[in-house]
Amino acid sequence: MDNQFLRMFTQRNAAILLLLGFASGLPLALTSGTLQAWMTVEGVDLKTIGFFSLVGQAYVFKFLWSPLMDRFTPPFLGRRRGWLVITQLLLIGGIALMGSMEPSRHLTLLAALAVLVAFCSASQDIVFDAWKTDVLPPEERGSGAAITVLGYRLAMLVSGGLALWLADRYLGWQATYWLMALMMLPGFIATLLAKEPTDVVARPRTLEEAVMAPLRDFFNRNNAWLMLSLIVLYKLGDAFAASLTTTFLIRGVGFSAGDVGLVNKSLGLLATIIGALYGGVLMQRLSLFRALMLFGVLQAFSNLAYWLLSVTPPHMWSMAGAVFVENLCGGMGTAAFVALLMSLCNRSFSATQFALLSALSAVGRVYVGPAAGWLVELWGWPTFYAFSVIAALPGLLLLAASKQSLLQSQESQHFNPRQRWPVGYRWALRLLATGSALLAFWLLALALEAAGLMSLPSLFPLFNLGCLLMLLGIFTGTLLDYLAQRKTLPA
Repeated sequence: MDNQFLRMFTQRNAAILLLLGFASGLPLALTSGTLQAWMTVEGVDLKTIGFFSLVGQAYVFKFLWSPLMDRFTPPFLGRRRGWLVITQLLLIGGIALMGSMEPSRHLTLLAALAVLVAFCSASQDIVFDAWKTDVLPPEERGSGAAITVLGYRLAMLVSGGLALWLADRYLGWQATYWLMALMMLPGFIATLLAKEPTDVVARPRTLEEAVMAPLRDFFNRNNAWLMLSLIVLYKLGDAFAASLTTTFLIRGVGFSAGDVGLVNKSLGLLATIIGALYGGVLMQRLSLFRALMLFGVLQAFSNLAYWLLSVTPPHMWSMAGAVFVENLCGGMGTAAFVALLMSLCNRSFSATQFALLSALSAVGRVYVGPAAGWLVELWGWPTFYAFSVIAALPGLLLLAASKQSLLQSQESQHFNPRQRWPVGYRWALRLLATGSALLAFWLLALALEAAGLMSLPSLFPLFNLGCLLMLLGIFTGTLLDYLAQRKTLPA
């Protein structure tokens, strides 16, 4: 096992993946938690601080401009590295300029810079995900995902906890942001040293082809909707368990906020890193399907650690054990899940397809929060965490149903075209697209109302209708895939 662990870090692209993963994770806290702490210290009102959380929507909707990065190639360094250099230079400048602001005096300009940094960070993620999808062969994707997670999580620790500590004790907020800008330079150097993927496949020739061809390519595949449902549901149980962890440990069990911050954030981050690395080691010996199934079962039943914590007397060691086990198994599942997303991308449209699939994978994490709070009020903490185990089972069942498709895509990178029920599939796609459009309109209206630009009646019916249409479309397409698969099994 030790030799396999070392071999993971001696691969040709290991150092590049680590540094680019670090550059990918560094800007996130600087436009969210760290920025919120800075504004709180400066006395900015809570309503304004809450409005700044909308900056993070760039990471959810990054698939909207990802086709541009598949279609157009900068005049230097190639299609992937050229865009990486552009986004990284803008990030360095944007973060440094944020450090020149004072929230109490330059709030509007600081908001504009935060939006710019979040947009460039999401764009960097688009190109980085496409680059690693293009350059990593199938047998290295598990370890590559693990190394990326390591760099990403270390960057979140640096720009989160370490940045807060430095700003409070030594450097002040402005100098801390300047230091964070300088820490983007290793990622910039890694981009210059990286190799541009070999263009063995043609890039899109028109913008229309860049936008529509990736969607046609994915949704015309056999079992495409099964894969889509798998992406949404695979980490659903994990999302339920993680959605209210801090509230559970403080209010549900009775630990102090300081103890929870020390254990849940620091130990949880360490456990996630260890889990991702260990998962990458195991994936050197397992097929993608077996890794997803093994890690999916582990991350499902690891939620029972929180159930056990909710029915036993509180103790510091029991909290540490529960947090470590849940994050360890979640990290292993994340490594396999990222490898799954890479395996589903056509290299002609890897930027667009990875951005779209990763955005869909965030649906559970973003939208289970309201349902989780309601379930806790209805059932209590022990039943809620028992339910989080059950919530993981549909994803595992879909994974079992998708076994042949996963094995084939990993071995040959070839996707069989769909041949049955074209009318039914078109209606499923229309339902999904309509629901997505309604959710996008709901977010836009919510942002305009929060900014005071317009006053609207309750927007929850629009949100509920959008979610319902999306779920109905996904269910319809998944059912058709299942029926089509059963008809082809005898042949």
